[in-house]
Amino acid sequence: MAKEELTQWTFKILLLGDMAVGKTSLINQYLKHSFEEDYKPTLGVNIITIDLEIKEIDTLIKLIIWDIAGQDKYEKFRRSYYEGCSGALLVYDLTRQHTLNNIEKKWFKDVKNHVTKKIDYVLIGNKLDLEDSRVINSDEGNDVAKKINAVDFIETSAKNGENVEDAFLTLIYNILNKFGIKININ
Repeated sequence: MAKEELTQWTFKILLLGDMAVGKTSLINQYLKHSFEEDYKPTLGVNIITIDLEIKEIDTLIKLIIWDIAGQDKYEKFRRSYYEGCSGALLVYDLTRQHTLNNIEKKWFKDVKNHVTKKIDYVLIGNKLDLEDSRVINSDEGNDVAKKINAVDFIETSAKNGENVEDAFLTLIYNILNKFGIKININ
């Protein structure tokens, strides 16, 4: 089917979480199937736009991904980035307990205070490949996901790609579901 004949949607999604939890790496793995060992912090915000065709439902989605810096010094600017978002991936690092604590105390609270409509969240525990350094178990992640009413909780590895695509698609499919478009997630 030609792109002009497809149903078209535009969704803005946010990636939120503390600095160095792997937000940019998740995006790179999802879009380019690549991982960079050198950590380069995001300054302010990085906006990436992709066209995603979902053949099962003849739909083209323009996905606008806002990779928002986790450093505290950007806090006063961050809130203006939330406007118009359809959903968020809330990301923490499985090897650093405070990053999960901040999902509830900081990131979720911030979005709830500054996004005027109800949006969907997927909670992501990243760095699954660092099993030997892991300090947060799956039950803790599930508990936080339930508390914040996330549509799903997924553990990922931005390094090896494990569950990365599933995390993005779960959010996208749940957003589509709000508009009455049903897609089998599994």
